[in-house]
Amino acid sequence: MSLADELIAKVRDDVQREGRIPGAHGFLMLVDREQGTALGITMFATEQELRDAEPAFEEMASKIPEEMRGHRVSVEVYEVLMLDGGTGAKAARLSTLEGPPEQIDPGTRRVIEDILPRVRNLDGFAGVISLADRTTGTTKLVTLWKNADALAKSESAADTLRSEAAEAASGTIAGVDRYEVAVAEKLDKVQATV
Repeated sequence: MSLADELIAKVRDDVQREGRIPGAHGFLMLVDREQGTALGITMFATEQELRDAEPAFEEMASKIPEEMRGHRVSVEVYEVLMLDGGTGAKAARLSTLEGPPEQIDPGTRRVIEDILPRVRNLDGFAGVISLADRTTGTTKLVTLWKNADALAKSESAADTLRSEAAEAASGTIAGVDRYEVAVAEKLDKVQATV
């Protein structure tokens, strides 16, 4: 991650160029400098648009020096269930919930109706993205914060709200990770499905 700032600048430049990632409606790059990891989330209107953009991702990667880009550990595809805000975020918490696939929609409705209004009231809240894999029952909740201090101050409330979200979907909390938001582009253009 010693080259993190250079990589972030390169990625930001690439995603800001119109048409660089064909069909992309939003892009988020999350970085954990201590762990030496990065997570890229690119949003498309359809899964086919995502598949069609794969050559553009490969081309972008080939233009970044290997020592800077590292290597992909995995590529996962999720449905965007919810997107609220995100502009100006500088920190993120990624909560992974696992449960029965048939509980994704009832759980998401409960989050939207009951939990999200309370999250919005937390100081420094900047947005949320909910992603789901209906095959496995996995849901990824990305809460976005104005800065790392706001993220840290929200930990206690987030623990409670995360537990409520897992319970609403008859699921469990599989993991919680914290990141710096390195790039957040065009999130306001993404349309969620719920």
